[in-house]
Amino acid sequence: MELVYADESLVVCIKPSGVVSTDEPGGVPELVRQALGDPKTTVRTVHRLDQVVSGLMVLARTEAAASELSRQIRDDEFFKEYLAVVHGCPEQKGTLRDLLYRDKARRMTMVAQEMEKGVQEAVLDYQVLSFQKNMSKVRIRLHTGRTHQIRVQFASRGYPLVGERKYSTLEDDCRIALWSYTLGFQHPVTGEKMEFTKEPPQVYPWTIV
Repeated sequence: MELVYADESLVVCIKPSGVVSTDEPGGVPELVRQALGDPKTTVRTVHRLDQVVSGLMVLARTEAAASELSRQIRDDEFFKEYLAVVHGCPEQKGTLRDLLYRDKARRMTMVAQEMEKGVQEAVLDYQVLSFQKNMSKVRIRLHTGRTHQIRVQFASRGYPLVGERKYSTLEDDCRIALWSYTLGFQHPVTGEKMEFTKEPPQVYPWTIV
């Protein structure tokens, strides 16, 4: 577990692909405790990344910090940007807005046609950064944090993420190309503006686009 920043209130780490965000055996909080050298220290998840997704993640080290960071997320004061590689080439930039519902039995998120019980609005902005070999590198800012939101919103428009297994029929020989790129928030104790950026690893398909 790579730690980018740590103090008495929070820790910022690089979540590996294949690791769950929640506090369970082998999850991010347990790995952070190991990296801190204290298996009993408080480490709380305040936002999640899909198990297959990698990149920056912030966790709280006190109950008060967890509460304040969670409030910032609820009030859209928590800045999150992702990088992704998608098949095809969307318009240069835009806003994707959908109604999504979660099919718990199939463990999939689906696009709904109208608002009803269990349906939530999903909104993101994106910009295409580059295009090579029928793949586009896009930067994404999330305004909502629905389960599988980025993956579903792009796939439903015919631009599935490279490496996608759940929402694409294409077969890519790589991990899903979705990376938590930037986190911005106010420190839960000092109020200081904090921002962290980390580039994705230089492996396929990131090396193509």
